[in-house]
Amino acid sequence: MQSDLGGVGKSSVSVNLALALSRLNNQVGILDADIFGPSLPTLLNLRNHKATTTATNLIEPLINFNLKCMSIAFLTKSDGAIVWRGLMVMQAIEKLLRQVAWSPLDYLIIDLPPGTGDIQLSIAQLVPLSGVIMVTTPQELALIDVRKAIEMFRLVNVPILGIVENFSTYFCQKCGHEEKIFGENGAQLLSNEFHLNILETLPIDTQFRQACDQGRPIMQQNETILCSKFNNLAKQINEQMHKNKTTTT
Repeated sequence: MQSDLGGVGKSSVSVNLALALSRLNNQVGILDADIFGPSLPTLLNLRNHKATTTATNLIEPLINFNLKCMSIAFLTKSDGAIVWRGLMVMQAIEKLLRQVAWSPLDYLIIDLPPGTGDIQLSIAQLVPLSGVIMVTTPQELALIDVRKAIEMFRLVNVPILGIVENFSTYFCQKCGHEEKIFGENGAQLLSNEFHLNILETLPIDTQFRQACDQGRPIMQQNETILCSKFNNLAKQINEQMHKNKTTTT
């Protein structure tokens, strides 16, 4: 998942997409590639958990909600700030990709940090990426940065699977009034400009926010509109990947 701007909901979308893909009988892993601001431990209720190593000296990913999970937070001693220079960050990313006992997997979802920097470029060079999903809000400020991310991934020949518009609208819980708090038609503008599909639009939802904060992903709860949307998103990704496999074989 990628957006050039922080705070658009990439991590929460990544986690719930991973869970939705798992529901389709896939073996799924999720990697938190945000070295400086890892959020996977909170989202998956794995705070204060640490990874161990296997008999073959690989890092054993933590497992929760049937997902294989890995984050730099599982390897460091505390929740304090990580103050590393670029080379150390690149070494950490390579370790998380190549020295973790991921196999067997059908999907590895990588939750990328904001920006178009070393982490994004290193991952694109270290492993063959099947595709990237652009997560944005309708706000113009987000669109400006997402455009940069789209251009970067096209430069390194990574397929862009489509756009997810988060915070697309808000419905008042008392009266049902709809309010476009972050603007509207942002994803449609990107779709028209870059000829990309809009995969899904996700409304602002207080239950979703609470579920993220409590480490209880919305996909693990009772069926809701958001669950249906993540299931739809997963089915689209699953279909795209199977279609690509058929084309290349």
